[in-house]
Amino acid sequence: MNFAERYGPWAVIAGASEGTGASFARQVAAQGVNCVLIARREAPLNALAEQIRKQHGVECVTASIDLSARDAPQKVAAAVGNREVGLFVMNAGSDPNGAYFLDQDVSTWLELVQRNVNTMMACTHHFVCPMAQRGRGGVLLVNSGACYGGLSTMGAYCGSKAFTLCFAEGLWGEMRERGVHVLTLVMSKTDTPEFRRLMAEKGMPFPEDAASPDEVAALGLERLPHGPIANWGEADDQAGMSALSAAQRRERVIMIDQITKQMFGG
Repeated sequence: MNFAERYGPWAVIAGASEGTGASFARQVAAQGVNCVLIARREAPLNALAEQIRKQHGVECVTASIDLSARDAPQKVAAAVGNREVGLFVMNAGSDPNGAYFLDQDVSTWLELVQRNVNTMMACTHHFVCPMAQRGRGGVLLVNSGACYGGLSTMGAYCGSKAFTLCFAEGLWGEMRERGVHVLTLVMSKTDTPEFRRLMAEKGMPFPEDAASPDEVAALGLERLPHGPIANWGEADDQAGMSALSAAQRRERVIMIDQITKQMFGG
């Protein structure tokens, strides 16, 4: 199957208004897949959708949804309706705070976890169920190198990204024989507007080695069939961000899955 046959006819891209999310939208549309673009800010979403329609001739609809709200999964499902979704990209999930845990009201961190964990997991469940029944599709969960360890000003964020890492590995193990591809794309420093805003707010120079959003999105789509992890800037068999390479973590999931099936059946 080509890309559109495997991941079409519709893709849902959450967090699509700018940065890597917009890059994912453009590259998916270029493959002939219709797009549902979701983010909180309506104006940039609509501008991107219009650009995609003109350049790629696919259908493109938008939905302005706050993904940190408790009812976000229900709103996403309602916006998508009965469209057949073959690809779900969860790109929303940055940390705009850069603050110590006790320097923010707990509601700030609960909203972050709601978006990065609860909304992500609920939407994944909603879209993967029919994918598994059809025997094709893909889920791409955008992640951060923060998933590999805690940082003093990013405790809640690191925790939420560690959840994404383990969740993606487990889902990949479950779906790998059912035709549904699962990948968590672990990013490093990436030249997104959100990252530039945070660095400017903190009075810090922007790193010259930040990755291009287009290149990051291209890697994610390229590695999606191979799952469950792709680390930006590292070969599949190279360890850097983590003590284990993506290939080693993949083999670990397979090994433990086999042991579990031998013990409990299934």
